[in-house]
Amino acid sequence: MNKFINLEQTVYVVDDDDALRDSIKELLESVNLKTKLFCSAVDFLSYYQDDYPGCLVLDIRLAKMSGLVLQRVLNEKKSKIPIVIITGHADVTLAVDVMKAGAIDILQKPYQAQVLLDAVNNALLVDDLRRSEIDKKLIYKRSFNLLTERQKEVLVYLLKGMTSKMIAKELSISHRTIETHRKNILAKFSANSMSELITQKLFIDEDS
Repeated sequence: MNKFINLEQTVYVVDDDDALRDSIKELLESVNLKTKLFCSAVDFLSYYQDDYPGCLVLDIRLAKMSGLVLQRVLNEKKSKIPIVIITGHADVTLAVDVMKAGAIDILQKPYQAQVLLDAVNNALLVDDLRRSEIDKKLIYKRSFNLLTERQKEVLVYLLKGMTSKMIAKELSISHRTIETHRKNILAKFSANSMSELITQKLFIDEDS
């Protein structure tokens, strides 16, 4: 699926309690949050793809595959979906385990409606920020792939801080040709200057 398609964020709820699932759906939809329900972790895994934006509200105690196992599977798949854990049997060890595995929050049943809404809204914000970073990486890579082989070669030298005259001497081509390559490189990256392009590159390197 094309990650640049602007899909609507969805709150995925995995719980084997029919009444609880329905109550969560009613609560979330009352504040206009799109919701999709699953009665098992297996059903969720068969449906979900990591380029679906949103977050996961996940019960710990589930038949066949527990919430903790689902968390591990998602981590193995390098999924970035933010997870809010809900459980009726919370303890310190469990809390530590799910938070180490990357959960955004853990709520003990019964929980207040606003507490759940706050946790979900926070998870959706985290999802939005993560996807913004992913989009920046994809845009950079797409821009890089638009470069000719010569432009890629010139870019390597530009990112090292070399001037056009220095690169021209290194590649045994004219200064004017290097300047043309430099202008075209900036245009393909939608950058106004080399300092802006270098900042883009540093962001990609640090977040990789």
